Amino acid sequence: MSSSPTLSKGEVITALSVTAGAMAVGFLIHKTLFSKAKAVKPKVNLDLQKDNPKVVHAFDIEDLGDKAVYCRCWRSKKFPYCDGAHAKHNQETGDNVGPLIIKRKDA
Repeated sequence: MSSSPTLSKGEVITALSVTAGAMAVGFLIHKTLFSKAKAVKPKVNLDLQKDNPKVVHAFDIEDLGDKAVYCRCWRSKKFPYCDGAHAKHNQETGDNVGPLIIKRKDA
């Protein structure tokens, strides 16, 4: 006669818990490594001229004067000119964006 091993109720519950936990960890690892959702890039321009497919500003060099400071973070209330809004943006996001400064070369 052969005797088959029997598991107690506590051992069965422990085995099921370990199996469920391993499956959950495996699912989370798979989701993290193979998820296509992480490929979505955040938008830079949140609210300026959203009706245009591409926002472009052109200026003649002769009209700039000695110095012009332009926004590159898209948060300026005086866009396309910089109003210092990048400082708050950098603090909130950990970014390091600054303005584009164009000035005449000293002769």
